[in-house]
Amino acid sequence: MLPLKEIAASIGAEMRGDAVVTVACVASAVHAGPDALVFAEDEDALREALQSQAAAVLVTEGLANLADKAKPLLVMTQPRLGFARAARLLRSSGRKTGVHPSAIVAPDAALGEDVLVDAYAVVEDGAQIGAGTSIGVGAVIGAGARIGEDCRVYPRVVLYPGVTLGDRVVVHAGAVLGGDGFGYVRDAATGEYLQFPQQGLLVIEDEVEIGANTTIDRGALEETRIAHGVKLDNLVHIGHNVRVGKNVVIAAQTGVSGSSVIGDDVIVGGQVGIADHVEIGEKVILGAQAGIPSRKKIRGPGIVFWGTPARPIKDYLKELAALARLSRASRKKED
Repeated sequence: MLPLKEIAASIGAEMRGDAVVTVACVASAVHAGPDALVFAEDEDALREALQSQAAAVLVTEGLANLADKAKPLLVMTQPRLGFARAARLLRSSGRKTGVHPSAIVAPDAALGEDVLVDAYAVVEDGAQIGAGTSIGVGAVIGAGARIGEDCRVYPRVVLYPGVTLGDRVVVHAGAVLGGDGFGYVRDAATGEYLQFPQQGLLVIEDEVEIGANTTIDRGALEETRIAHGVKLDNLVHIGHNVRVGKNVVIAAQTGVSGSSVIGDDVIVGGQVGIADHVEIGEKVILGAQAGIPSRKKIRGPGIVFWGTPARPIKDYLKELAALARLSRASRKKED
């Protein structure tokens, strides 16, 4: 439970009404109890919120002027953003800490204050875990791995040795970070493949979220880097030596091959295939199931690219229309 005044200060909202009210969770207006915080972005949602059991409502300035004084209000430009911030704040309050008796923590591992290492988790030699971080059931933190403050590592996550996570990183269940990249040298005489050394680093910067069963390979000789604020969906694969820029969003089942570079603020749809040594420029949008061939450079802030090979969507739609016309003409000839 947190006082509304404390929540308002933390999320950057203006408090209006009874500041003594406390909140334990966030919820939709339909399911809100008397200890919940809800938000509204239009008049219909405001009416529903005010009629709910919620303790308080997050609203814009315009909606605040329309509201009665029945409930305390938190006023800010982006109520949805404030709602998300409040949810994170409330999750972190009152959580359990300590090392479970069944967990295995190496004697020289360093744990910060208020860390949780849950049942059957393993923290290997020389690993460092920052204050306020939680390590879930059955997770494995490899030797020398470094995890920052206020991170959440969910059950059965595996961090290979030497992986670095920044602050406030979230890694969902089953993710594997820092495994060997898919790099091999073929023996011309025998046809056999020998693994090229995979001994580089994996660096995950602050505020990154990594979905369930996602895999990110370490660098071959240098590093793979996921920059500040990146959000990866479930079942995403990032190959070795890849660099993903700030605030990139990648949807499920996308694969990024080795040594590719994705610029800041790129949006990548589901099931996109990015081959090796590709360069995606800043603020590009890749539509679902787009395919980018090896060494291709994609440029154009705000432009949507679609198809295989990916091209601007206006060109892709023109090609589809032309194919449709040819198909209709062909059918007429057959008739």
